[in-house]
Amino acid sequence: MSVPEAPDLLPDERRERVLRAVRRHGTVRVNDLAQMLGVAAITVRRDIALLARRGLLRRVHGGATLPHDESATGTSADHSQRAHGEPPADAAIEDPGTSPGRASRSLTLGMVVPSLDYYWPDVIRGVREAAAGSSARVVLRGATYEAADERQQLTRLVEAVGVDGLLVAPTTTGPEGEELVRWLETSAVPIVLVERAATVGPYGEAMESVVSDHVNGAAMAVRHLAGLGHQRVGLTATAGSPTTPHVRRGWQKACDELHLRLDGVPDLRTMDHRDPSWPDTVNEIIDACLASSTTALLVHSDPEAISVVERCQERGIDVPTDLAVVAYDDQVAALCDPPLTAVRPHREAIGRAAVSLLTARLHDSTGDRPAHSVVVGPQLIVRDSSVPAGG
Repeated sequence: MSVPEAPDLLPDERRERVLRAVRRHGTVRVNDLAQMLGVAAITVRRDIALLARRGLLRRVHGGATLPHDESATGTSADHSQRAHGEPPADAAIEDPGTSPGRASRSLTLGMVVPSLDYYWPDVIRGVREAAAGSSARVVLRGATYEAADERQQLTRLVEAVGVDGLLVAPTTTGPEGEELVRWLETSAVPIVLVERAATVGPYGEAMESVVSDHVNGAAMAVRHLAGLGHQRVGLTATAGSPTTPHVRRGWQKACDELHLRLDGVPDLRTMDHRDPSWPDTVNEIIDACLASSTTALLVHSDPEAISVVERCQERGIDVPTDLAVVAYDDQVAALCDPPLTAVRPHREAIGRAAVSLLTARLHDSTGDRPAHSVVVGPQLIVRDSSVPAGG
């Protein structure tokens, strides 16, 4: 498809050109339309979604095609009228607050998360609560932190289940993750990323997302420990977790701001507690703290933090007197002995916010709603595992 670029069009003019291209070619790709119109691909996808809700075209993966009932004899004047939001004379009039084509059924939202056990159940609970309040149905799929598996699940939800929109926590790093993000960019349905962020297109436009502010969460933990007089605060975090880079950045940021000494202080990326090497790793963590006179440790996540405390007790090291410990996640931190001070991301709030963004996108009657990036702040829960240095 070769059509001159047309930048700086008004939204209605842009959508009219999308319709003309579909009627001329039958099926068109998002990327071709974006090049033709001189806009970002995500803008084209929003236009296609709006026109599909008006029944003027049909979304397919990566583009748009003629609607099932399209007549080859339809006039361009009729399409121009409809593209500008004016219904034909025989069109049914729906409530203004209801998206066209959705008055007779509830929304179906697909959700793909990398795990159905740790961390994600609370996010899922928030999603289901918010969806129930919006009379929406949620179809849940678990993946395995593998981009190929995530893409397979997403494809099934779009093509076999026919969901209206997707909530997804995708792999975004590495070649496969980057390819998955590009695939998501061409999705035929609106998408909200959950606890992930990504940019798309040549200008790095942000995809719609809801994330925890893990950077500030980790910084809060360091500030708490520094406020207790700890000058050497170490970090250990799970190497493969997408949360770890953010936690480490927050730890580093707060240590720099507070001028805490980092020479020799543990800054470790480890396997999680289920790895066969974990018992040896716990001893290495504790040895590193002793060797560097580290008096406080931030540990991601709870099971690893509890393991550190238990091994300290076995070795005659008192927590919190000899080593203060703060966990990151607060899933089971309160069950430790002593109960662990912990940073708690508001997981259910993340789920509720994600549904709010997605339903707002689906009910948008203009197609001009900007992408939203929502950041939810964690909370520091102080318990018995952190006391003043030397206390």
